[in-house]
Amino acid sequence: MKLYVGNLPWSIDQNGLKELFSTYNPEEVTLITDKYSGRSKGFGFVTISSDDDAKKAISEMHEKETDGRPLTVSEARPMVPRDNSSQGPSNDSGSDEVPMADPSAIENAGEETPEIVDENTAAEGEEEAPETTEEAVEDAE
Repeated sequence: MKLYVGNLPWSIDQNGLKELFSTYNPEEVTLITDKYSGRSKGFGFVTISSDDDAKKAISEMHEKETDGRPLTVSEARPMVPRDNSSQGPSNDSGSDEVPMADPSAIENAGEETPEIVDENTAAEGEEEAPETTEEAVEDAE
């Protein structure tokens, strides 16, 4: 049975995790680390061949304090795919098309964008650009 072990102290390494579960005869121990820094992400997996030992590990190790942190130990579940995976868009229709925005739903669609005047570039004799929204409204009236 594969166990999820979470809320691990940042100081623990692969050997520390194996030692923590050594009384339950772990078959395989995997500490999940950041691929760039190599630092622990605070969780890992322990595979225990005997279901009885695995259930005992869950009941005895769940919420056990380790370096001031209560461990989270449970049976591991299959990974759920995320929406933001780097494998590209995923949808049920099987199409590889990227969804497009609905132009009619975009605010101010078709309205003309007001011209922006920089007061530093205004030529002599031209009015200065308004400094606030209120001044712009007054000027427009």
